[in-house]
Amino acid sequence: MDIVTICGLKKYFGAGSRLVKALDGIELSIEKGRLTAVIGPSGSGKTTLLGIIGGLYEPTEGSVIVGGVHLSTLSEEQLTVFRRRKVGFLFQECRLIPELTVEENILFPLALDDSFPDRAFFAGLTDFLELSDRLDWYPRMLSGGQQKRVAIARALITKPALILADEPTGSLDLKNGRNIAGLLRRTTDVFHQTLVMVTHSRELAQMADRVVRLRDGRLI
Repeated sequence: MDIVTICGLKKYFGAGSRLVKALDGIELSIEKGRLTAVIGPSGSGKTTLLGIIGGLYEPTEGSVIVGGVHLSTLSEEQLTVFRRRKVGFLFQECRLIPELTVEENILFPLALDDSFPDRAFFAGLTDFLELSDRLDWYPRMLSGGQQKRVAIARALITKPALILADEPTGSLDLKNGRNIAGLLRRTTDVFHQTLVMVTHSRELAQMADRVVRLRDGRLI
């Protein structure tokens, strides 16, 4: 079963002689419960593709369906709710809130939606990510790898239909990068999560169920 269906996707920036075709006719389906890696040289359109799937950018042409929802039919307010409830984001930087504890950072997406956490799921998730004894700590007290684990937990806490990760190991050293790469692979398997990830890491790409290659805004 496909969780994402993309048809005739184009995204252009600028106009005239300054027109940039970031994406130029993408046809792509993402299967539910699998880890898909998106690779390609800088400027190939990887991050733009991820942003459009997550409803952050509006395509110039084409359609994007995520979890049965046509994103083009949603208003800005509806897109905000969709992102909050249906999509988990992982960025190169963890973007934790320094004034909040680990537990508060993880639960922050639910707080934005006035939702109560599934405590059994929260306990299982933080135990799996080895954060159970760090819940009352603040981000400044954590290592880079631990901060990334908090970001992963935050992305998973709403049980989203899809997780989008943009260079999730890019800010880490080699050892921590490998640890997080393995953790993302296990996260997909244990929680049956669908993960689409932009990466330059050959090691991380090799862990994926599928590798999608982009060049000059096109699939190759």
